[in-house]
Amino acid sequence: MTAATASRDDAPIFTRGSTMRHVAVMTATGSIGLVAVFAVDFLSLFWVARLGSQSLKAAVGYATQLQFIALSVSIGLTIAISATVSRALGAGNRDRARRLAASGLAIATAIATALAIVMVLLRDPALTFLLHAKGEPAEVASRFLLIAMPANIAFSLAMAFTGALRAVGDARRAMYVTLSGGVITAFTDPLLIFGFGLGVYGAAWAIVISRLVMLAVGINGAIRVHNMVARPTLAAIRADFAPVMGIGVPAILANLAMPVGALYVTRAWSDFGVDAVTGGAVIDRVIPLAFGVVFALTGSIGPILGQNFGARLMDRVQRAYADALILSVSYALLAWAVLAIAGPAIAAMFDVTGDAASFVVFFCRYGVSAWLFITCLFVANTVFNNLGQPILATLFNWGRATLGTVPCVILGARWGGVEGAIIGIGVGAAIFGLAATGLGFVVVGRLARTVRPK
Repeated sequence: MTAATASRDDAPIFTRGSTMRHVAVMTATGSIGLVAVFAVDFLSLFWVARLGSQSLKAAVGYATQLQFIALSVSIGLTIAISATVSRALGAGNRDRARRLAASGLAIATAIATALAIVMVLLRDPALTFLLHAKGEPAEVASRFLLIAMPANIAFSLAMAFTGALRAVGDARRAMYVTLSGGVITAFTDPLLIFGFGLGVYGAAWAIVISRLVMLAVGINGAIRVHNMVARPTLAAIRADFAPVMGIGVPAILANLAMPVGALYVTRAWSDFGVDAVTGGAVIDRVIPLAFGVVFALTGSIGPILGQNFGARLMDRVQRAYADALILSVSYALLAWAVLAIAGPAIAAMFDVTGDAASFVVFFCRYGVSAWLFITCLFVANTVFNNLGQPILATLFNWGRATLGTVPCVILGARWGGVEGAIIGIGVGAAIFGLAATGLGFVVVGRLARTVRPK
């Protein structure tokens, strides 16, 4: 073996070989695991629907919107850990990568714990004033959150471990972390809801159990198998806080934009009545499951971009961005076509009728168009986060969640009621998704001209 061959073999995995293959493989394995995470919420509502109450389905919908805030913070921290660790590995500094992983986990633990405490204490005002929830749906949602919200600490740590696993290129074990949660939920949901007679709260306890299992699997992969997490120290955490949160804060802010926008939309549905909230709850379960591949792709290409950026291989960064867009847009078109056909069956699956069923069918046929452009926005934001421009991701996400959502929903609702509001969401998504995609090419092209190869 020549010295050049040895050097190539020792190089981080994403800095050699086909970028499209790396994007496809990381996405395929990541989507299986991430779809399993979304399957937790999907299965919860499916089994709750078997209880035969519109109010209970609406209550789970309200609880999910507040849980989405905590989940988005966790994913933002995962992005930061994945980006910083993959850059260190791309630069050939494994010791620094292990230290960053340990510091990132400690920071994630502290933030997740504080957030869980705040959200448990403020859950009732949030349900009342943010979501306009009232009556039985509000009461059930409050108790549901009291059980499920503390489990966000375990979830945040589990996702942080997947960030470390993806940074090192082990997509399979990262998949196992999230896949384990879905598998456990598939068994515990009906067992606790019906077998133990816990009703809707059995779904909350199933979430707790699934996230503890995810944490155990993540510990096994990142620490026992790869030894990718050093022993955390206070000095290291202080030193690494700035680089981790330099990406983490903008990533969290960018990710929070989506649940904030969703909170406003759910509040708008509340003003149309319980049927609209119930239909929205069904859509909130179906869309993440249908577009789990897109969510996985945006999480998976981060390490690919990070390793190549760290190795100063900007031609590969450009190809990876283009490959990710081609793959994600192709998938989004396919998912839209499937949902447009399956709309009536989805409504029947969750036992929704009347106006709630009409809501679900209309959204599947027309509202899903928004996700074609949200997909482009997600990919562009991943580029911004991993190439030193996280503030752009924050601006675009919040722009879509505010200017691209609030006025569009208000005007759409005045023009065409619930259906008009759904179309308004798509219009706002198109404006910001296309703009972010174009700026992504500008950012990558500029770096390709200025960053010198090693």
